[in-house]
Amino acid sequence: METVTDILNWLDGWLGAAFYFPYLLLGVGLFFTIYLGVPQVRYFKHAWGVLFGRHTRKDAAGDTSHLQALSTALSGTVGTGNIAGVAFAIFLGGPAALFWMWATAFVGMTTKFVEVTISHKYRTFDDKGEVAGGPMYYMERGLNMKWLAVFFAVATVLSTLGSGNMPQSNSVSAGLRASFDIPPAASGAVLAILLALVIIGGIKRIARVATAIVPIMGVLYAVGACAVVASNIEQVVPSFLAVFRDAFTGSAATGGFLGASVAYAINRGVARGLFSNEAGQGSAPIAHASARADEPVSEGLVSLLEPFIDTLVICTLTGMVILASGVWQEKFDNEFQRADTEFLAGVYSEREPEDLDKLATHIGARQGLLDGLLGRRQDRTLPMAEGVFAVRDGRFVDADITVLHNRSVAEDVLILTGGVPHNGDVTLVDGALTDDATLRGKSLLHSVPLTAEAFKRSFFGFYGQYAVTVGLVLFAFSTAVAWSYYGDRAITYLFGSTRAVLPYRILYAAAFFCAAWMDTSFVWLISTVSLALMALPNLFGIVLLRREARDVLRDYSRRLER
Repeated sequence: METVTDILNWLDGWLGAAFYFPYLLLGVGLFFTIYLGVPQVRYFKHAWGVLFGRHTRKDAAGDTSHLQALSTALSGTVGTGNIAGVAFAIFLGGPAALFWMWATAFVGMTTKFVEVTISHKYRTFDDKGEVAGGPMYYMERGLNMKWLAVFFAVATVLSTLGSGNMPQSNSVSAGLRASFDIPPAASGAVLAILLALVIIGGIKRIARVATAIVPIMGVLYAVGACAVVASNIEQVVPSFLAVFRDAFTGSAATGGFLGASVAYAINRGVARGLFSNEAGQGSAPIAHASARADEPVSEGLVSLLEPFIDTLVICTLTGMVILASGVWQEKFDNEFQRADTEFLAGVYSEREPEDLDKLATHIGARQGLLDGLLGRRQDRTLPMAEGVFAVRDGRFVDADITVLHNRSVAEDVLILTGGVPHNGDVTLVDGALTDDATLRGKSLLHSVPLTAEAFKRSFFGFYGQYAVTVGLVLFAFSTAVAWSYYGDRAITYLFGSTRAVLPYRILYAAAFFCAAWMDTSFVWLISTVSLALMALPNLFGIVLLRREARDVLRDYSRRLER
């Protein structure tokens, strides 16, 4: 597992976590925003009309309505990214990360429009008469790049497992275990069976389920979020101001949060923004290809509503809940995961300015903007603890050691064996515990646990976390359902028929079951790598077809004015 993690970290360093990736995403979106004349603003109202069928013939070719296609695509985007992803971005980059999520969403509206429009133009039909579309088809038929299309299709299959499947299962199992003490294996098994029953029915059943689930889950989650915001109303304005203030200065250290530079906030905010709304990734065009529409542009306009709903509405709600409640800078008692824990040689405190600077530099939170642009990092600058250390009643005896967990200085750390405080010696190698023991203590939280804590800070009190749990189950399940269809279409493209789809669906359900108890950090690492593998060829392709996108939009606009 360590070898696999090292390989994934190496790939991530060249892909999703690379210095160029966020600037490439923002750059392509900004380019198309200017090149096409800000379509996300000019056609925003018109897009809503298209969504509800005002500009489309009922007998147009396709398998789903505009609303069903949008719901399917939204069920693929509105998922753990909105609950866990926003919390993870703020945990890493502070309030500034939310600003860069917004920036990604705004320019991403145009990116989404372009990729969906072009993919819809080059869609085709499979051997069952169902629509087959997505970037692989425009890459082959529009660019005459079969090799790129095959690469994208393979990346899509990998990403359906790594991005659309495993993070959803892992987050749901963590939420159900925290709220109801349900074992991950049990929740994974039940949801995997339900998932299999839905996805075997194909796109029409998937679309019906998505259309039913998406509005319900959105309303339930919004009610819980608004309760937290209302209960912390005095902190809403300061939180908004912090988002804009920190966007170009970085987020200062506060509480247990060790701070974050502008470069770090941009990198993490953009990366989480993409995971949430998927603009530029090339996944949504596969769902939108099924829509009944004669005009590729009309479906493209429907799709630009996705980043607006997903990020500018739902993610903003989550962000305000976390920031206004203040939980993002507080330490909570939790069980430490090995991958997120380091033992430093020496005693450091975030309350000492000199130590704070060293700690922030060590975890990579302090980068100059030039360092961020060039990808230079300074992680692990502090010495790691090494050797054999005595432990009594779960605590180190006369040892100058600082424990870092979740990028914060851990407090009240207990080393446990068999659930009871350890007595005896433990061995540390390069800052890692080698003994078979578990750790508990107080540290920062991230992902689902952080959002769940924030939802407790309302008049619902302890029961507020259940809004997160229920929302998470619905969000994550609908995301997994939608992404299975993306994999179906990629498999169909690769093998030329639908015969290989059933084995893929079985594998997909099995992966959902297995991911329920996997290490969370490992699952998110797989996600970031697979996400970038899809995004890079898709961004390359739509830039090459920029003139087609401009020409079809101009033609559509001229006919609208008649």
